[in-house]
Amino acid sequence: MPLELVESPVRQDGLIVGQATIEDVQSDPSLRPKKLDEYIGQTKIVNNLKIFLKAALRRGEALDHVLLFGPPGLGKTSLAIILANELGASLKTVHAPAVEKSGDLAAILTNLEEGDVLFIDEIHRLKPQIEEILYPAMEDYQLDLMIGQGTAARSIKIDLPKFTLVGATTRAGMISAPLRGRFGIVNHLDFYSKKELEIIIHRSAEILQVEIEASGADELARRSRGTPRIANRLLRRVRDYAEILGDGRISGKLAQRGLDEMEVDRFGLDEVDRKLLLSIIEKFDGGPVGVGTISASISEDRESIEEMIEPYLIQIGFLNRTPRGRIATDAAYRHFGFEPPVSEQQVQALAS
Repeated sequence: MPLELVESPVRQDGLIVGQATIEDVQSDPSLRPKKLDEYIGQTKIVNNLKIFLKAALRRGEALDHVLLFGPPGLGKTSLAIILANELGASLKTVHAPAVEKSGDLAAILTNLEEGDVLFIDEIHRLKPQIEEILYPAMEDYQLDLMIGQGTAARSIKIDLPKFTLVGATTRAGMISAPLRGRFGIVNHLDFYSKKELEIIIHRSAEILQVEIEASGADELARRSRGTPRIANRLLRRVRDYAEILGDGRISGKLAQRGLDEMEVDRFGLDEVDRKLLLSIIEKFDGGPVGVGTISASISEDRESIEEMIEPYLIQIGFLNRTPRGRIATDAAYRHFGFEPPVSEQQVQALAS
């Protein structure tokens, strides 16, 4: 099924951003799992979805509406495609910012057929007036339309076929409570473990017909930021190094050389990640500092920082979010060869 290219705030050409690039869109169909049994990682979510799917199919009902949220590149779109495949239904894909008028969404809903899966990506970016059309559609499978204007205006209801809405977002906090409350299944996708990424890399290498050693998969997984999309992207780039500088086989040594050349370090940090952390450490004494100030300091879009950079830095313990701003951790200091600052508690302990 065709995948719509996600409009990324910035850094669309970056190697280790989670958003889909044009190359990802072209390569993803062959690498995406088609069934839940082929899906690697997110074990609890997959096990629960298997139960919900079997129950819905046994009762002959549409699957309850599903909300998937988490950082980019973790498999939200893949799960939407898999749900449609498991249900034997058609998948209709919509990118929320592309729905500009109420009539656009009404046209999409009225063209659905019984049992279809409607996938709305970045659902938090729906306009409020458009979002309101979804409420009766999700709850009662009805579309409320206003005909005419002024005193002659009247409301009509159009029955819709029973369908499943799958919403995906990187910013769950920006979804309104009324919309979120209408999803019966809500799942948070978390970063993948290195072992899970190694399995994904071996599977993708087999599909791409690339020979890869265990040490090569280990090196790629280590630097993939816990994100399958990034793992597959780095695999394709290191494959280029293997074909030009080697015999086509990806060894640990060759993977390390290629990733070092691309300036992706052993934690998966790239130039922008390092710039952000070093800015906090060197310019702002480790923080706390507001994200707006960081954005101006490193010339990066605030949305990009919050959606694509910070979540992983927090996950690996290099950055803390506090009410007063962002703080670089002791681990971040040590990673860049700095001595961590002495805390107030340590100063007081020394003074006493």
